[in-house]
Amino acid sequence: MSNPSDGPEPAEPGSEPPPRDRPLPPGRGGRFPFEMPADRPRNLYDAMPQGGFTGLFSVTGLPMELKVSYWIWVIGGLLGLLGGVIGIFGALVLVAFIPGLAILVLLLVLLAAALSGAQIVLALKMKEGSEWARLALTALAGASLLLSITSVLFTDSRGGNGLGFLASLAATVLMWVPNAQSWFAAARGRP
Repeated sequence: MSNPSDGPEPAEPGSEPPPRDRPLPPGRGGRFPFEMPADRPRNLYDAMPQGGFTGLFSVTGLPMELKVSYWIWVIGGLLGLLGGVIGIFGALVLVAFIPGLAILVLLLVLLAAALSGAQIVLALKMKEGSEWARLALTALAGASLLLSITSVLFTDSRGGNGLGFLASLAATVLMWVPNAQSWFAAARGRP
């Protein structure tokens, strides 16, 4: 009978334990096989979509899950830009009544419009197979959750961001399903 303080039992001859300095392969040890994307942009040019915005409506080669996710992100971004334009006009009207508040509202509207534009760019990069863009869109979904919670806590819950969060949650889940995962793995092998 062995004593637990004796240390680990010797391994069978010819078998080596897995190294402790790197994660186990998927399916072994119950670890989630997540790695930070290695394809991060090195400069602003790398972050821009290839061919600019001309490929906005082309989704050929994507699995259905990524097509749906892509369109949710793009339509959400376009609606955010439209809301930004309307918000700018609202802030300009507010200048006549409460100038200090109007400046704050204008800054928040411009920030929201910039994030909506970034969402469209990230969706285009995700469509190209950039894993860093998929991770950034996932972070945007997390930010949407925080905005939803803040809206519920500090307002009377009318006009909250709940629908926006549900849409971004659906788009995020679709980016991480196994079929999408295998598409990103195949895209990683492309130049």
